[in-house]
Amino acid sequence: MHDHRVGMIVPSSNLTMETELPRMLHAREQVVPGERFTFHSSRMRMKHVTPEELVRMNAQTERASLELADARPDVVASACLVAIMAQGTGYHRSAEAQISGVLQGEGLDVPVVSSAGALLRALDAMGARKVAMVTPYMKPLTRLVADYVEDAGVEVCDALSLEVSDNLAVAALDPEDLREHWRRVDVGDADALVLSACVQMPSLAAVQPVEDAAGLPVLSAATATVFTILTELGLEPVVPGAGRLLSGEVRMAPAPRPAPEPVDAGPAPAPPLPEPYPAAAQ
Repeated sequence: MHDHRVGMIVPSSNLTMETELPRMLHAREQVVPGERFTFHSSRMRMKHVTPEELVRMNAQTERASLELADARPDVVASACLVAIMAQGTGYHRSAEAQISGVLQGEGLDVPVVSSAGALLRALDAMGARKVAMVTPYMKPLTRLVADYVEDAGVEVCDALSLEVSDNLAVAALDPEDLREHWRRVDVGDADALVLSACVQMPSLAAVQPVEDAAGLPVLSAATATVFTILTELGLEPVVPGAGRLLSGEVRMAPAPRPAPEPVDAGPAPAPPLPEPYPAAAQ
């Protein structure tokens, strides 16, 4: 039996990262003998998904990374997709490098995965150039997420905002409702559907049923994060019942380790929110 320690840096009010990731990886244990995954978390304070709270949460990166380093994880996953994407184009690379720098300072050279970077890498591995998405965010934050994805070379052809700002309320959303929500999104030109562009919005139970109904690949921020974790650990990216991304058909190479970057000393002014993304105004 080989244990893989999965470290997670999560918002303090996040409940879903610590349920859906273990659920997927424990399901994998049933089909891949000899593997066991354990989960170890560090939290950063955030209750409401607003630009101001996201910036304050990001300023806690060093403390959370230091605490997590004490558990000596084999891989570290940073959970909050919108906290990274709201900071501007390509910020996931800086965020991953900052965490890597803290871990390396503690003598720990392990892969670091952000849910934001994992989503982009998974879309690239799938060859998706046009996507539709569902988010729990208010419309301006959905636009920031869509713009971030488009800056990475993937067109967002439609997006649906569920407009839930309280993070605990996002965790309480019923994933079964996504079986109907996706029908409000135009997927006609999409190569893939991002059923939940947020690791806090539960979606795992709906990924495979919606993929079967929609007839195109369906993924979420959580399934993309697991896909990337498995890749970085050198394991076959297979989880039963979690969509094509985790069927074993999709592969990618592990990412090179980033050069460490210093963690931001404190919160910067929150960037102004743009007008709602036209495709998200549903």
